[in-house]
Amino acid sequence: MNMSRRKMRETIFRLLFPIEFNTREELKEQTEYFFSKNDEIASKDRRYIEDKLDAILDRQTEIDEKISSICEGWRIERIGKAELSIMRLAVYEILEDADIPVKVAINEAVELSKIYCDAEAPRFVNGVLAKLA
Repeated sequence: MNMSRRKMRETIFRLLFPIEFNTREELKEQTEYFFSKNDEIASKDRRYIEDKLDAILDRQTEIDEKISSICEGWRIERIGKAELSIMRLAVYEILEDADIPVKVAINEAVELSKIYCDAEAPRFVNGVLAKLA
């Protein structure tokens, strides 16, 4: 089954989120487990998801520095874990993924924050990403 870009983005977020609580090796194991339980995902979609997840993790330090520089007065540790994972994905897309328009990356991040975060998160995520863009 082929996934929509939105569904792939949500899957990347859900796989990226546990990095706050696990090592990268443990995250890799969790990702393998996820795909073993969701074997209907097309191999090209799986490859896209895994490649993007690895790329975000490879650049996590610089992405976090970018987020920190925008969130003046907020240490990265104080940002909600779901919001942080959503912004990591969006910052990566804005800075590194030429296939995704900036407005789409921001809008998709806001939509994810509406689903996975509290009521204040969409404005916060939008504000941070708009400053970056």
